[in-house]
Parts: sequence; structure tokens; C-alpha cells
Amino acid sequence: MQGLMQERPLSLPLVLRRVERHFGHKRVVTGRADGETEATWAEVCGRVRRLAGVLDELGVPDGARVGTFGWNSQRHVELYLAVPCSGRILHTLNHRLFRDQITYIVSEAADDVIFVDRSLLPVVWPLVGGFPSVRHVIVMDDGADASLPGDPRLLDYETLLAAAGGSVRELAVPDEDTAAALCYTSGTTGNPKGVLYSHRSIVLHALLLLMVDTFGIRERDVIMPVVPMFHVNAWGLPYAAMLAGSDLVLPGPAMAPGQLVAQMERQRVTFTGAVATVWRGIRPLLSGHDLSAMRMIVCGGGAVDDALSRAYQDAIGVPITNAWGMTETSPVVTTSYLATVHDGLDAVGRRLVIGSPGPAVPLTEVRLVSDDGAQAPWDGTSPGELQAAGPTIAARYLGESTPGTGFTSDGWLKTGDVATIDPHGYVRIVDRTKDLVKSGGEWISSVELENAIMADPRVAEAAVIGAGDPRWGERPVAYVVPRSGAGLTAEQVREHLVPLVARWWIPDQVVFVEEIPKTATGKFSKRELRSWYWRDAGTGPEHDAGSASTAATKE
Repeated sequence: MQGLMQERPLSLPLVLRRVERHFGHKRVVTGRADGETEATWAEVCGRVRRLAGVLDELGVPDGARVGTFGWNSQRHVELYLAVPCSGRILHTLNHRLFRDQITYIVSEAADDVIFVDRSLLPVVWPLVGGFPSVRHVIVMDDGADASLPGDPRLLDYETLLAAAGGSVRELAVPDEDTAAALCYTSGTTGNPKGVLYSHRSIVLHALLLLMVDTFGIRERDVIMPVVPMFHVNAWGLPYAAMLAGSDLVLPGPAMAPGQLVAQMERQRVTFTGAVATVWRGIRPLLSGHDLSAMRMIVCGGGAVDDALSRAYQDAIGVPITNAWGMTETSPVVTTSYLATVHDGLDAVGRRLVIGSPGPAVPLTEVRLVSDDGAQAPWDGTSPGELQAAGPTIAARYLGESTPGTGFTSDGWLKTGDVATIDPHGYVRIVDRTKDLVKSGGEWISSVELENAIMADPRVAEAAVIGAGDPRWGERPVAYVVPRSGAGLTAEQVREHLVPLVARWWIPDQVVFVEEIPKTATGKFSKRELRSWYWRDAGTGPEHDAGSASTAATKE
């Protein structure tokens, strides 16, 4: 016997109607180089309906991919709703990827039209000739002075919107499993892979972010996603803000640390999320700004080093909360909170818990699989590959008729992360499988070693790679960015590590650099660091290290 409940799809038109009807008075604020713009959710939703009409008039077919090259802005939010709510697929594109990767992604996705912020047009327009499926390029004028090519394919967003009526059809999706959004992995090995989200997965993921022990997003919040809207739907934060009825604050192209922290102060932001690189950039500015409205700062894309979290706790009273996920997982799978089992911990212990990835959020499951294929115990010490399953997690990649090597035979996602899980389900990421250093037959976690180095107040950033060694197989090499005026030496780095890690973990080589290279999503680029090392050592695979303009000193 089946239940007798209404069969209403979990789809984004439901989210659109909710924010329009219940929270039309709430705000969407967008930063610009010359100030800010502000609109109500009711105004945004009215524009969404006109934008859906624009897509109809442009002849964009149902199910077509609509590409976006955009900053975090009101117009991007309008696309977040108009495209999937009208039966098309939102395809957010990362302009920071290599040119060949962008061309590959647009070609494989077969985007029909693309929307581009004017400030990004100099990056995108030279590539348009390699986009065979793209019929129109719609420019969203964000105040930049980039020149506009005289090409009939080029159209203006606001002109189209002004000429359009409302959508001539109801914005509805009858099947919740209809594809809604497409995002590609960062492609650190091989070509990027497409992850195709359904309406159901996006709505469920947004609901998860409203749960108290996840992010607890609520109507009273002022949400500021610093994480880009081209990266995994800005971690689902815009959709969560719509469901909860929160004010949404977006930085636009104003992404410098001083601009970000000033906007947080000015708009009394209560919740924000970004990768660690952003929080390190803002850290020196904390004392000069009032962030007393802030209740939660989330860091994803890598481990939270305790020195960074402690700096925020000391300055504004809010430590950094870690969350873990991937493009393939919508992305949030775990996030940390203080459970009853942590009641006896002191302030440092509580901060360390909050800084860990934490347990799986509801509706998702995680497990550890050892090298021998057996499941590893949840004892907090036994490592294994972290695997994930649930309704917000990909079953296969775009273009795969059956799940490929990234998935197990029983349908779990292989994350490529090595982790441990304690008896209460709290995950600790040990490393990426490809970033572990195996020295003398024993594993060294580059993540833990990096965090230990960055606990030194004289260090701004640090990243660790493994390098071949004739005696030990591999040894860790530390790339370190000293703080200005620190006068740090390699021996001082090693002395700092003595009480923190096993002696055989301490790197023989410490390389001082002006900055650590980053990936297109702001994570440390271990691949580029390896190419630097091979270049300087005159050994290893042939890699083009021409982009490594950073001065380096090896000790």
C-alpha cells in the first residue's frame, strides 16, 4: 500500500513562488565598483518572469543549456531562477579556468546562449569563436568600461528585459527529476567533468542548509555568499536564502578584502561563506571593522587551520566553522557543530571541533573504505577513502551512460579524500589521496603538516607537496609565505614544528615564496607547486612552469 499524499514536485518554481509571496519586501543587495544597488525580492521575481519571457523570445529550447559568466549579483540570481524555472538548464561557468578548459566545457555542454558580466567580456569574447553552439552573448552591464564588439550576436540584458513582457507560460516543472543546473569540476586531472543537478536535489540541499545543526539559515539572517555563484551554485546559499526569506548581500566584482569586509559591516551580515584564502585576506582588517552582527562564518574547500579560526574568535567572537563537500555533492555533505558529547571541552577544544568537517548532514551518508576494499571502523584513527551517498549526490557524470570509475558498484561516490571518522560520526580529512606523502613506507598528511606550519604567527600561508627521495621514497617539501617583516628562516619553521608533529614529518626543504599558487576555486594548487619543484630541481615530468612568476628562495 502506498501513501495518499499529494504528488507535488520538489522544484524551483515552488521556491520562486515562496520568496515572491512571503518575502517580497526583503532585500537583494549587489556590490559594484562604484557603490551598491538594492532591490526587493518582489522586484527580483518580477524581473525573473520577464527574463523567462526573454528566453522564450530568443528561441531557447526546453532543456537547453544557458551559460553564465558572472560575479555574485542580482542579475545572476535572476538567472538562477528564470533559467531552471522555465525548463532550461543553468550552466554556471568559471572564467578563471584555463582557456582550453572553458572552450571544452562550453562545447561539451552545447550551451545555446551565454550571459556575461561586462567586466568579464575581455576574458570571454576572444573565446566565443570556439563556442560552435552559442547563438547569442547577452551582456550584463556591471559598470565596467570594457569595450563592446560590434557583433550582431551581442545583446544587452537590460534592453531585452525592458522590451519583454512577462513569461507567456506558467513557470512550472512537472517532474522534480528534471535537470536544473550544470556545474563542472575544476579539472585538476584531465578534462573537467559535468555534474547535472536536478530540481529535487537543489531543493533538498537548500532545505538542508536551513536545519539548525547545519547552517541554521533563517528569515532574520543577512546572507552574504562570498563563494562565487559560478562554483557549485554558491554552495546553495542563494536558494537557501530564498526558502528562508533572508536578505541576500552579493559582492559583485568588488572582491578585494577591504571591499568585502566593508560590505559585511555596512549591511550587518550575519552569515557568510568562502574558502580559506578569502578569510586569510580579510584577517588583518578585522580590528578596523564592526562585524558584531556576524553569527557564523563557514569555510569550505579545505581544512581550517586553528590559528586562522582563533584570530577570528579573538577579533569578533566567532570562530570559523568548517564544512566539506564537492561539486559532485551539491556541495555540502558535512558541517560541524557542538554536540552534547562536546559539553566538557574547553574553548580551544570546542573551536577545534567547529574547525573540523563534522558529521554528515541529514539525508546524506558517508563511509570509509580501506585499501583492501573493506569498510574502515569509525574509531577516529583508522583512515580510508571517504565515500558519500544520498539524494543530493551525483550518480554519474554528464556524458556517462553508466557510472564510471568515480563511483562504486553499489552507487557511492568516491571522493578521493582520505579521512577518519570518530565514533560520533565526525569526519576528519587526512588528505587527498594524490597529496599524501609516503615517506619510509609511512603516510604523512600534507593537510595536517600545513596546518601545523600555519599555526606559527610568522606564517601567512603554507602548502606541502611530496618529492622523490632516494632513501625514503618521498619527503615533504614545504612552501611557505612569511608574514611581512617576519624575517623567518627554514630552521625556525622546523623548530616550530618539533612539538607539533612527529620528527620524521618535519620537512628537510622549506621554500619561501611570495604567494602560494591557487586553483580557479581558490584552493592551493599542488599541481603547480609540483611543476615549480620539478623545474627548480631539473627533474620529474615535463611541465610548463612559465606561469610561475613568484620569487622563491629554498633553504
